[in-house]
Amino acid sequence: MIGNTSCIINHLSTACFFLYIGEDVKPFTPGKAKEIVMTLQQPAVFCNMVGDWPALHWNAKYLSAVLDGKTIQFRLGLKTVDLVPQFETRCSYVKATLEEFLAWSCGQPSCLSGPFSCYEYSKYWAYADYKYIARIFEDKPEIFQDVRWSDFGFPGRSGKESTLWIGSEGANTPCHLDSYGCNLVLQVQGRKRWHLFPPGDTSFLYPTRIPYEESSIFSKVNVANPDLKHFPKFRNTTAYVVTLSPGQVLLVPRHWWHYVESIDPITVSINSWIELDADHEARVEEAITRMLVCAIKSAENPSDGDLWLNPTEVEATSHEINLQYLNKAVSAYFKCQKASVSEQARPSSTGAEQRTSTSCKRKKMEVGCEPEGCRLLTHEFGFSTFKAEKLQKIPFGPHLIQVLPQSQETSSMGTVAVEGDSRDLLRENEGGHFGKLHSTRKQLVMSNDCEMPAHQMDSDGSPNASQTALSTNDLLDCLVNPHVISLVAQLLLERKRV
Repeated sequence: MIGNTSCIINHLSTACFFLYIGEDVKPFTPGKAKEIVMTLQQPAVFCNMVGDWPALHWNAKYLSAVLDGKTIQFRLGLKTVDLVPQFETRCSYVKATLEEFLAWSCGQPSCLSGPFSCYEYSKYWAYADYKYIARIFEDKPEIFQDVRWSDFGFPGRSGKESTLWIGSEGANTPCHLDSYGCNLVLQVQGRKRWHLFPPGDTSFLYPTRIPYEESSIFSKVNVANPDLKHFPKFRNTTAYVVTLSPGQVLLVPRHWWHYVESIDPITVSINSWIELDADHEARVEEAITRMLVCAIKSAENPSDGDLWLNPTEVEATSHEINLQYLNKAVSAYFKCQKASVSEQARPSSTGAEQRTSTSCKRKKMEVGCEPEGCRLLTHEFGFSTFKAEKLQKIPFGPHLIQVLPQSQETSSMGTVAVEGDSRDLLRENEGGHFGKLHSTRKQLVMSNDCEMPAHQMDSDGSPNASQTALSTNDLLDCLVNPHVISLVAQLLLERKRV
């Protein structure tokens, strides 16, 4: 299982810690940090940028005291590794205080009768994930200022626009990509191991919209234990693996796939999704996806027991509401286009000065966050044509650690010593896939995402008779494939433009 490997970048944490001493000036100005965030199209780790943030004291014990008995929802999953991802629809849920969570994680007898009494710590992990700080600390707004994203060039952005994650060892988020924005993640307590895959690997990760959640495209592959018989193209992926330690901030660029797992007894993270101008078209794509998924899945017989709606979605919205959402998304897109034309008439400025809005990862049915300055970023399914010479200008070093493909291990302080894995699951990448920066749209579209798996074929190449019946989900995987939805969105916007 991925995750059993030992951490080989502890020296990175130590180096970061000692660099704080005697330094009153951060290694990057807010303007420079924002320029890096808005232009860098591969993951990287910021060091020595948050040493004075009060949020660094937000360990689970401290947060328990601040919440003072307030209950929050925990998602529980089995520590045993299956070939199928532990989607949120397959997990259990309890409401508990952080004090009860800490007692359970320590194996205290008091847990025998508490909310975790049915879940043995040795067999289960627990995760309080996606907790909006503005919501759980609504009666303590002064705590929002403990998080200072202004140091990264986003003035006014604090804990109010951030999300909190508290988990036990083994707690994980299934591999997925976020449809909107890029992501800044601060590690506060414990360590988390991140497995990231570039947007060009999308077809190799077998994307699916079931379970459906606006803004999340899941992978059918459990990257911690991939089923290569059913998903052979996963061998072609390029894994970027990094262990994030307290005090470090990870940049997850737009549309990078990621699987995240807690590897210490208790972990605490804070993140903020930075909205990008390119999200306007993404919202049109998400609106189309919602219409198709809700229309088709709602027509199924409820007795089939298919848990297709993610718990984060309140309900399957009606066709009328979904159509209204689509029209609003299209209107917002053209409003942005108009603003972009006006912006181009003004004196040019750096890409780092683009307007951004609040964290929008899980905003439901909202299209009101419209940046005023709308110079659209150019992306090929989220991965811009980022030229090598631009990458060379990024100030990598002890304060900005480049996350490299898994095979490119190095002990240099200028780059992350990416974790190695004794297993060959993620190293069977032949044909020079390791180290590639991007794949072109042409290459992605030519890949057949709806091909029949080998196990469903007879020796003569024809489909097995027992496997020829396609399910609704098979149809949806093709209809709402990211590349198909992107094309539909472009055609729809062209129709509106005429």
